Amino acid sequence: MISVPEALGHLFDLVTPVGTETVPLIDAANRVLCADVSARRDQPPFDSSAMDGYALKSAEAEPDAMFQVIGESAAGSRFDGTVGAGQAVRIFTGAPMPAGADRVVIQEDVHVSGRMITLDKGLDDGPHVRPAGADFRVGDTIAAPRRLSDADLALLASMNVPDVPVYRKPVVALIATGDELVMPGDTPGPDQIIASNMFGLKAMVEAEGATVRMLPIAADTESSLKQVFALAEGADLIVTIGGASVGDYDLVGPVAAELGMEQSFYKVAMRPGKPLMAGRFGDAVMIGLPGNPVSAMVCGRLFLVPALRAMMGLPAAAPERQAAPLGAAIPANGPREHYMRAQIRNGAIYALPRQDSSLLSVLSQSHALLIRPVGDGPREAGEIVEYLQM
Repeated sequence: MISVPEALGHLFDLVTPVGTETVPLIDAANRVLCADVSARRDQPPFDSSAMDGYALKSAEAEPDAMFQVIGESAAGSRFDGTVGAGQAVRIFTGAPMPAGADRVVIQEDVHVSGRMITLDKGLDDGPHVRPAGADFRVGDTIAAPRRLSDADLALLASMNVPDVPVYRKPVVALIATGDELVMPGDTPGPDQIIASNMFGLKAMVEAEGATVRMLPIAADTESSLKQVFALAEGADLIVTIGGASVGDYDLVGPVAAELGMEQSFYKVAMRPGKPLMAGRFGDAVMIGLPGNPVSAMVCGRLFLVPALRAMMGLPAAAPERQAAPLGAAIPANGPREHYMRAQIRNGAIYALPRQDSSLLSVLSQSHALLIRPVGDGPREAGEIVEYLQM
């Protein structure tokens, strides 16, 4: 068996970024930018007002000073004249500053009488003007690689960028295996269970921005596995669920090898998730996940998600670890790194009492995976431990 870091290293050696494409900005949410993008205009493109009020010369902004209002400047409709001595222009937030004015007096500090205004005694400091280019200027860039957030899309739109270069969405083929499995809604036989892993993994993969092809459940026969593997043609990543152990019906490894899979590693010193394998399968990467539901989902977080991120051009990195004090004592750990299902409560982390790798209800209640290093001794409440956010 190899360690979790070693397994991740081997997996990253298998992964290469997928191709790139250009998509409309409206379709770019959660995509990964593959090339730097530059602003095509300044923002704001002109000096603009930051408040509703009156634009005038700052040198004349004195308490009790009087001004003649000669026009109005609104967002989308500027005042074309020039502000002279003793003159002001009614102005609204976001409107272009008129020529000759460099200060906005907020409307709360002004007394209005027809076309004349008088400034109050308690003027604020102003100037309430947003200079041209204060946000960004032509040529300023958003650097790649970067997963595009909602704020990034708003910024790109403001930069007048209608189309965005991104990494292609990896295509992930999910293959659940086992005679015991039936789909949700079907009537299971007396010895069958409902296939669950593929639905959780599909959601996990799609949340990372990949495209999922859910293939038919493969029976525990060589012919069925070969038929389903054939349906995975064209995928960037093939993920099998179950059938990767050493039982008489665990045929995924031998069948994949017969079809040309070059295995990189098999078995990882972790729990849950020991029977994990990965390799090259033609032009695709293949990851064989354990069949136990919690094992599959935990391994998905630890290996599948980082592999997808690397395929989309993001840095090849292990999931980010965080630290928190233990809320209750836990016993010593054994010879495998343990990812305990846990909850965060009042700033402390609590390992849940039941850790069986078949218990999806426990996983659903978890906020985190508490990481126990190999051979870690007993820990008392208050000691700092590492965890992964779920």
